[in-house]
Amino acid sequence: MTLYPLKFRPILKERLWGGTKLKDVLGKPIESEITGESWELSTVKGDISVIANGSLEGKSLQSLIESNGDELLGESVVERFGKEFPILIKFIDAKQDLSIQLHPNDELAKERHNSFGKTEMWYIMDADPKAELIVGFNKDVTKEEYAESIDNDTLLDLLNYEQVKEGDTFFINTGKIHAIGAGVMLAEIQQTSDVTYRVFDFNRKDKEGNLRELHTELALDAVDYEKKDDFKVTYNQDTNKVNEMVDCPYFKTNFIQLTENIELDTTKRDSFTIYMCVGGETIIKTSDGEVSIKKGETALLPAITKKIWLQSSGAKLLEVTI
Repeated sequence: MTLYPLKFRPILKERLWGGTKLKDVLGKPIESEITGESWELSTVKGDISVIANGSLEGKSLQSLIESNGDELLGESVVERFGKEFPILIKFIDAKQDLSIQLHPNDELAKERHNSFGKTEMWYIMDADPKAELIVGFNKDVTKEEYAESIDNDTLLDLLNYEQVKEGDTFFINTGKIHAIGAGVMLAEIQQTSDVTYRVFDFNRKDKEGNLRELHTELALDAVDYEKKDDFKVTYNQDTNKVNEMVDCPYFKTNFIQLTENIELDTTKRDSFTIYMCVGGETIIKTSDGEVSIKKGETALLPAITKKIWLQSSGAKLLEVTI
């Protein structure tokens, strides 16, 4: 079987806080006015990505991992994660504020949910004027102080707000309280996990008129109560070069801004490569095929790829590996 650069059908998610930018800006085939997420690469149970191009069109990502795991993922990735795709890739459109939430670490997630934890990063693709994120606390807080703020409805007074613009990048480690604010569209890279502890939801009701479930008690032992300025990612934006953004145990992400064609030698890379296009468009070529992606599209290249040719006169890419 020839493993060429793969594209996948987007898995679109309706959310209370969603809007229409995934269609209006990124051209996704949404059918709802409250579409919040486009899952680009997923093997989360019930939401498994399906190949959209070439001779493997219609085959699921999970079945390809089962049949060609080492070639697709990389031997070291299979050794570590088994026949599971270790990353979940999304584009997110927040027309309204998301709930304030956090994610447990690997140890707690395994113990409570038999799941991975959820370390993630965000790249801001579009932001309305004065749009904000919530990331962490604005001071060190105690567990008791935090619990009291939940009871008294004063949690918002303890949180740190960050105004954002296109290109801003944030690393959200486990335990860090966070929320995407209204008017933000972003690319999200995270561990494959859907374990979220929602701690405040602005007293919103769902379509049936019910308040959304909160996970107040579960969150108490998962929160990182320290104020830390470790979340804003600084990175170079040298054109036609690979610029390192994030290197953590769960994924590595680089930024590539193309104004001309470049060639990358990936002989020593024992990992798949993901390209998320966050601006412009590019053609991605390997010795086994090619694929074109534009802003809001994603491609997956197998670990056996030895050379990658990126052809564009104007594109911004996030390159993700393990």
